[in-house]
Amino acid sequence: MRINAFADVCLRVVMLLTAAPESVTFTSRVVAAEVGTPYNHVSKALLRLRELGLVEALRGRNGGVRISALGREITVGALLRTLDTRTDLAACDTPNGPCPLISGCGLRGALRRAREAFYRELDDLVISSLPHGKANGPVLVELGLVR
Repeated sequence: MRINAFADVCLRVVMLLTAAPESVTFTSRVVAAEVGTPYNHVSKALLRLRELGLVEALRGRNGGVRISALGREITVGALLRTLDTRTDLAACDTPNGPCPLISGCGLRGALRRAREAFYRELDDLVISSLPHGKANGPVLVELGLVR
């Protein structure tokens, strides 16, 4: 199973924000630089994460974004399920119309069940448990968050 690029960016963003102390905010440009993703992609991800209530945006001189309480508690499975907009994993259309095997095909159902099993496996993994101190130490030091 493979997640889409947008979900990957969203996961990177929430992991970065979760690794920071609660009082720290980031500008979207800093987030983009730290997750190694173009600014416009990160901006779209932050907008969606804000709509979902996972990220808080603060205005003003010391404004920026930070993870919300809900963002710290959501599971990877729940987030990926929410971000997955694909209705079917199999392309059942051909240049000549629908696949001629569609009426007797069990592939679509099997793929749907496999996708749900993938998400179910990630339902016990809380976002805030993903970043570990040692792994994120250099990132946070580089950002000036830890000295």
